[in-house]
Amino acid sequence: MNPITPQELMAITQLGIDTAPLIYFIERHPTYLELMRYLINRLDEGQIEGNTSVITLTEVLILPKQRHDSKLEGLYRELLQSSRHFTLLPVTADIAELAAQLRACYTIKTPDALQVATAILTNCQAFLTNDKRLKVVKELPMLVLDELIAIPEIMEWVKSELESQGETTD
Repeated sequence: MNPITPQELMAITQLGIDTAPLIYFIERHPTYLELMRYLINRLDEGQIEGNTSVITLTEVLILPKQRHDSKLEGLYRELLQSSRHFTLLPVTADIAELAAQLRACYTIKTPDALQVATAILTNCQAFLTNDKRLKVVKELPMLVLDELIAIPEIMEWVKSELESQGETTD
């Protein structure tokens, strides 16, 4: 499969989002921050509708709860529960059924299957993750952060877009 172009990335309006990219954004991971800021900005502006499963809420709150970091817990809750163009979705029977099918076909882990099933059933055009193992799933294009940041054209575009919005990219 050919690498995604900036134009193809910009054309995505419905995006399923895995847990790791959100952790990278909130915790400002230097490797992924520019790309995640760009995508979250698009989400904030209503150019993308983001979807994730409640599984994400469970996964992002584990470390802050272990550390008794209520500020970090609050940042995650605000992003996941109060963003205008981001939907935190419950696991429904339909999602559970599709997740079982995905697990049976691809032997992916249950949380991953639930996340991907949520994205599929909410008509997402792609799923943002950093788990290369999910690329076995054929029902939905997987956008792997490590692969996206390795595409110079994508990162030049992201940097240009952030600068045009007055954001520094250092």
